[in-house]
Amino acid sequence: MEAIQKHAGKVFPLNRTNVDTDQIIPKQFLKRVERTGFGQFLFYHWRFDDDGNQRSDFILNQNAYADASILLGGENFGCGSSREHAPWALLDYGFRVIIAPSFADIFYNNALKNGIIPVQMDEEQVSEWMKQAEESSLYLQVDLENQQIVDDERTVPFSIDNYHKEKLLNGWDDIALTLHHEAKITAFEGR
Repeated sequence: MEAIQKHAGKVFPLNRTNVDTDQIIPKQFLKRVERTGFGQFLFYHWRFDDDGNQRSDFILNQNAYADASILLGGENFGCGSSREHAPWALLDYGFRVIIAPSFADIFYNNALKNGIIPVQMDEEQVSEWMKQAEESSLYLQVDLENQQIVDDERTVPFSIDNYHKEKLLNGWDDIALTLHHEAKITAFEGR
């Protein structure tokens, strides 16, 4: 997992509530087990028509959001099934931060385990940023270490559990944490 302390990027406003994991990455694309290559299928049925052509009416297909790396979502982002492919697809597409008023618990934890910073933010603030991002380009600076997001006008604090924060700051996934105890594991196996 890649360590992340700060991230600055353009915001993609996905002004929808209850975005489920099947909308993030449809089930027909879950046949692979590696973590890469899923970005091309992100929001597939919203981005493409039945013939595989880009839909001009989906906001992510607009040039203004082509290089966005911060996703701004609505209430209950990542609901539905527990597929870990959803954060894989978001990360592979280029999103490092997701900001929403609330997340489904399993999605939230899967995002953290894969190096995405999920920020639960006050709905009023999300709505304000959503409007700005829809009207013109919005750039945010996310400082994980200091737990704050900076826009053009202010600094907004956010909360994150210290355990998850440390893992993200250091790029530690669950395997890396286990390997921190390799000497103890080896000693135990030797007994």
